[in-house]
Amino acid sequence: MVISRIIPRCTVPLGRFSSLLIISKSISTYPNRSQMDQPLYISPVDAEPVHRYQQGGYHPVTLGEYLKSGRYKVLHKLGWGGYSTVWAARDQRLYKFGEGAYVAVKISIAEMDYDGETREFQTLKKLASHHPPLKHTVHMLDNFDLNGPNGSHNCLVYELLGPNIPDTIDTHFPYGRLPGKLAKIIAKQSLLGLDGLHQLNIAHGDLHTRNLAFTIPCIDNVTEGQFTEMLGKPDIGYVRRTDGKDLEPGIPEYIVRPSSYRTHSWSLALSIKIIDFGESFVHNTIPQTLHTPLPVRAPEVIFQDRIDYRVDLWSMGCMVRQLFELFVGQPPFDNFLITPTILVGQMQEMACDDLPERWHAIWETMKGDGDEPPDSTAPNLQEWLEELYFDSPQTPDLTREEIARLGQIIGSLLMFEPSARASAKQVLDDPWFDE
Repeated sequence: MVISRIIPRCTVPLGRFSSLLIISKSISTYPNRSQMDQPLYISPVDAEPVHRYQQGGYHPVTLGEYLKSGRYKVLHKLGWGGYSTVWAARDQRLYKFGEGAYVAVKISIAEMDYDGETREFQTLKKLASHHPPLKHTVHMLDNFDLNGPNGSHNCLVYELLGPNIPDTIDTHFPYGRLPGKLAKIIAKQSLLGLDGLHQLNIAHGDLHTRNLAFTIPCIDNVTEGQFTEMLGKPDIGYVRRTDGKDLEPGIPEYIVRPSSYRTHSWSLALSIKIIDFGESFVHNTIPQTLHTPLPVRAPEVIFQDRIDYRVDLWSMGCMVRQLFELFVGQPPFDNFLITPTILVGQMQEMACDDLPERWHAIWETMKGDGDEPPDSTAPNLQEWLEELYFDSPQTPDLTREEIARLGQIIGSLLMFEPSARASAKQVLDDPWFDE
């Protein structure tokens, strides 16, 4: 299989890090949000907002600079998010031995009031200490602190991974979904990764297809020039002040556009890894809430009930971005203009059990007096699954019996009551994944 784009990723506030993700955001910034007449800093490159380069914010990075006392040479930008920027780098120490030369370095903002970064580091540290390492979760290789003009930044070094699922679909599958057999492989590997995490009492907390990344073949023998060529020549846009004054300390000389990898082909093994542990937690450090994207968010998070690792089972099952979307190319719940109230209404049409009684009072308050009851004529999960799969312009490569079984598997995970959801191990035991 040939795939273009390598990616360690990072998303905007919903996720802190993933496979080399590439997300674009606004290019300019206002020193005072009430002064909307003209930005103070401008750059022609559409990427992270320049105003975030301030005390407590992003660290200004220059291509070719060395991090951690000369160990990591920055070669290209891979992505950015609300809490970090991610860079492709060459590990100078390992490069001397011709192994493990290329890595992804995530540089967090200097603020320390967001505990997701701490949870992410603790989770990855726990995973790094596990032997043998989990096959389907990203590996952290190193960590260090970086002192700069905007503060002290925690840096995590990851193995270099390939494109995430949506980017792969966008590039290679015009009908918007994966072939059924490939989707089945990815679903199984996702469950294997999830089961491994849960066996270690780790919840991912942000499971969706953007946090599933393909692995890439070994590129240890690729030269620095060849590697940069694979990513594409860096596109930089110099930053300037609109008042003509010199840039302040901590403002980067230029902004780098993340590599898109669209014009380059990479031979890719059929193997994925779970990435972005910014919302992860262990059983004794459960957060009060999660910032999982709303369409993937488990109902217990919406209803502010106690949460545990089973939030991942809802995300995997409701398959807003996992099983359901992998196979039919569309999530079961809306993404556009979705609200918690609308989402819960749709959940009731798809879930395989009733809304728990302890949530009824909150639900009545959420929906209000004037809201109409759920549409009793709306298709159920199985009907919608079959309609989306078999009415697509893409020729189906799974039978109706296979899709019927898939619906039953998804239904075992789409349960309002967390304790009623099938575990990842129970789902994996279904012979459907090996057929």
